[in-house]
Amino acid sequence: MPHDHHDHGHEHDHLSPSGHPYQPDQDHPLTKWQAMEIAMRELLVEKGILTREEITQTVEAMDRRSPADGAKVVARAWVDPDYKARLLADGSAAINEMGFHADAMKLVVLENTADVHNVVVCTLCSCYPRNLLGLPPDWYKQRAYRSRVVKTPRAVLSEFGLTLPDTTQVRVHDSTADMRYLILPARPEGTADMDETALAALINRDSMIGVAQASAPE
Repeated sequence: MPHDHHDHGHEHDHLSPSGHPYQPDQDHPLTKWQAMEIAMRELLVEKGILTREEITQTVEAMDRRSPADGAKVVARAWVDPDYKARLLADGSAAINEMGFHADAMKLVVLENTADVHNVVVCTLCSCYPRNLLGLPPDWYKQRAYRSRVVKTPRAVLSEFGLTLPDTTQVRVHDSTADMRYLILPARPEGTADMDETALAALINRDSMIGVAQASAPE
């Protein structure tokens, strides 16, 4: 990318968090938000508020987050009734026990049962428990899901392959900027002899959003 001249009297490349210059892309120029992010990051480094290494470490830590983290939390709740009670009472504190930090986010954990099925949405944008599940799937951010799951949740769930009995109440929960939801799916039958690690392998991202259920191994 060409050098930009700034009023502080020197010029430099736009750098990625790792310190490598961004490559020019004439077909896909920077968006307004990308340009703002670069300018803010460079200013933080220039002012000595953060180092490039600190930014890199934070970005890499965010990239390592995945649904496997949430699955560990769910599996622990399945095998430890005391932990499950703490998780449902205060999700943020409970995940901290396992080394997953909620930071300023309030995490609310909702249990799915035969009587009540919870599903999560963010009607405003894409608020999501990234600390435990990583980046949200594309469909979670799309307007079609965000609007339809509130109005016709059973129809949307059926499109994901999940058909619930008429006796099961469906509750839709809207995430916010400071409060996120994690679904605690019901433990599948036939898993009584499985240990925590094996149980975690049964739990996928969609079951922790509420558009699917955890299933026993075939």
